[in-house]
Amino acid sequence: MQDVLPQVRPYPGPVPIPRPSQARLRAGVVGLGKQALEDHLPGLLAADDAELVAICDENAGVVDAQEDSLKVNGYRDIEAMLAEQQLDFVIVCVPHSAGRTVIEAAAANGVHVLKEKPFATSLPEAKELAALCQRSDVELMVTLQRRFNPIYTSFSQLADQIGTPFVIDAAYTLHVDDPSDGWRGQNSIAGGGCVIDMGYHLIDLLLWYFGLPDRITADRSVSARPDRRYDAEDTALIHFSYDNGLYGSLLLSRFIGPKSETIRLVGSRGIVQLERGRIQRMTNDGDIVESLVREQAWPSAAASQINHFCRVIRGDRANLSSPKDNVAHLAFITASYESARTGRHVNPKELM
Repeated sequence: MQDVLPQVRPYPGPVPIPRPSQARLRAGVVGLGKQALEDHLPGLLAADDAELVAICDENAGVVDAQEDSLKVNGYRDIEAMLAEQQLDFVIVCVPHSAGRTVIEAAAANGVHVLKEKPFATSLPEAKELAALCQRSDVELMVTLQRRFNPIYTSFSQLADQIGTPFVIDAAYTLHVDDPSDGWRGQNSIAGGGCVIDMGYHLIDLLLWYFGLPDRITADRSVSARPDRRYDAEDTALIHFSYDNGLYGSLLLSRFIGPKSETIRLVGSRGIVQLERGRIQRMTNDGDIVESLVREQAWPSAAASQINHFCRVIRGDRANLSSPKDNVAHLAFITASYESARTGRHVNPKELM
């Protein structure tokens, strides 16, 4: 029987020859929450191809503090920043419902966008934003740092060595004491809960490694804290399958601790187990054949992502997470929500 191997995405191309005369691209950051402070601002400061020149947030106190610390221009209004600064691109880290407005403003000014996940809050919005970026000739790439970490890029190579893969066991869980706290507990702002938010990263990996499934069946809950009021799911269990016989499950939760992130692919001649800082190939009885570990290197993935996006803008590299690609992510998410609502399986490919 011929092995059915996971789908492998094309290599992005040869490393471009450095061009000493190239100026660093001018970047602004919109939204100064935890993600910007911990990932994108350190990533920009470490990037070789980009220069941080402006920041923007509706909170004046946050802007003032970071403006003084970073020695850059600070704004409370995206339109003012775009009008006064000649930016090549912006990194967008705003609440999900505000993302569309920022993308539209950037596109109107010919400014490229590196967008914190999710790409959009719904499948129709994703299709509309993809069309807008195409019309405006603006590059947009969704921030999916795992694609720039060798732990994750090694997965398909190891998967080639385990025979016929037939089942995927994936989970991403962490503990938030109060899922109702902040905007992430509100569907109207977040577009959903753990599936569209933290789950976006694992969904991206599943689509990257295996492609869009043919069937999705899902359940979700908002009952982890019955003493709180919120409508964005705290936990979801998604079953998915492919016509080639591969099938699996994805557990997502903002309430189940401790923090854990795993994908385990089981094949006829072995297992590949992926964790945040480690990937292992094992025999079917669990003996480790080979292992790759990467420690204390997460910020470098953010810098690598920014450098890659600069090269996308210059035309030297392919966009690894374009609007067109992320329409598929929203199809997966929409199918999961529709299945949870109706109790029936949904084919996400039919939603495309």
